[in-house]
Amino acid sequence: MVVLNKIYTKTGDHGETALGNGARVAKHAVRVEAYGTVDEVNATAGLARLHASGETDNRLAAIQNDLFDLGADLCRPDMEKDAEAEYPVLRVTAAQVARLEREIDAMNAALEPLRSFILPGGSPLASHLHLCRTVARRAERLSVELATMEQVNPEAVRYLNRLSDWFFVAARIANDDGRADVLWVPGKTREG
Repeated sequence: MVVLNKIYTKTGDHGETALGNGARVAKHAVRVEAYGTVDEVNATAGLARLHASGETDNRLAAIQNDLFDLGADLCRPDMEKDAEAEYPVLRVTAAQVARLEREIDAMNAALEPLRSFILPGGSPLASHLHLCRTVARRAERLSVELATMEQVNPEAVRYLNRLSDWFFVAARIANDDGRADVLWVPGKTREG
């Protein structure tokens, strides 16, 4: 259980922060950028929920919880030392990725195949979900970059990859099952 009785600690005043294993690193470290961007995805999902209801809202709530799991995963390096930790280390699992895949498949079954790229937009919910998608892609890029330097849970990267797809398909659902998608027209504005 987390207990926060004081919000500021002053321990980061000199540009460093603590990782989940207690190690101190620069706040601009790629690991911190990766889990910080996951936090940003979570905030954008919260904005999307302002326009969501029913099953979509429930799914977004589950995703927000997953994103906290993912942040906890990314903030803890040294996966090989997990067994020595004082408490069970939280890692994203294949089951969380599989749940996203099932939800994507179920949503996608209601959609006509795309015959054009679509522009981010449409309904307020779809617009927010497209923002979620782009921030999730950035979090994925940072996590992949981190994985070239340090060990990263491969399920965390897979989760982010599926998550951006989830947001894309959910945005199409939010646009009247794709009927209100804003289609890209190549070169439309070239001729003035």
